[in-house]
Amino acid sequence: MIAGTSTGAIIAALLATGMETSEIRELYMRLGGKIFQKKRSWWKAWEIDDRVAAQFDSKPIETELRKILGARTLGSDVPDIRTGLCIVTKRGDSQSTWPLINHPEGMFYEANAPIPLATAVRASTAAPTYFVPELIDVGSGEAGAFVDGGVSMFNNPALQALMVAWLDGFPFHWEQGEDRLLLVSIGTGFWSNTRGRKAVMGSKLWDWASLVPGMLMEDADWHNQLILQWLSNSPTSVEIDRETGDLRSDRLGDRALLSYLRYNVELSQEGLVAIGLPELAARADELHEMSRADNRDDLTTIGEAGAERHVRDEHFPPSFDLLASA
Repeated sequence: MIAGTSTGAIIAALLATGMETSEIRELYMRLGGKIFQKKRSWWKAWEIDDRVAAQFDSKPIETELRKILGARTLGSDVPDIRTGLCIVTKRGDSQSTWPLINHPEGMFYEANAPIPLATAVRASTAAPTYFVPELIDVGSGEAGAFVDGGVSMFNNPALQALMVAWLDGFPFHWEQGEDRLLLVSIGTGFWSNTRGRKAVMGSKLWDWASLVPGMLMEDADWHNQLILQWLSNSPTSVEIDRETGDLRSDRLGDRALLSYLRYNVELSQEGLVAIGLPELAARADELHEMSRADNRDDLTTIGEAGAERHVRDEHFPPSFDLLASA
């Protein structure tokens, strides 16, 4: 099963339809400039269609997703969709997180199966203030207004994917055990958002309006990381904080319930130097704005260097080597 939130939903859908990673990379490099080319000023952003604020026109991403994913729906079978798929989005009108899955025995499969795959992915990428929400027919004559899954607790979709794989309410019911289930999670970069005391004490009402969403999303990401390291055997575990540590000596229960790998890159001066990119370190702050299309070459370089530095064959348990078992 492949799961994704926001830009990860695009990658998840493309992988699930059989597209090679090299093709996806080329696609991102080509489409980044189209999708993020016309950023509106804030005062104009609040007048789009006399309804919803958005900095970017959603038509380019809608057009490209329809072109790439075609007529596929969440209910499309092999070969149109070749794996289990979970697209994490947030229903803004009901404030509920929706993991849209393609399993035919899912509780809401009958209602969700007709949803175009391009529409589901667009919903998961509809970041508030960046793109307008996506209106989706969810069956029984009801429509929902969906926004980016990144504003839910599952901006990092790894824990949601595990819940979909395990919980009784979902249809997968996969076995637990470090030799039975492997979860690999790929991040899009992280950095410290610390602020000085004077800046915090001097914050105005409107400052908090822009700061709080990011604070909550960062907390959700680290909370998911903590839970997954607590449940698993994880050779890539990192220190959560000085008290909690990396949880390698802790276990929720008497055994590891899965094998878990997390790969991410710290987009700070120190982090970029650590992966051998001192020439980009001075520009670390510029690279935090993912909607800047002219950053995509540098971000690709960072991804390659991070993979070279962090990903190791020995991280992957032998029991999941399908070629060897064949």
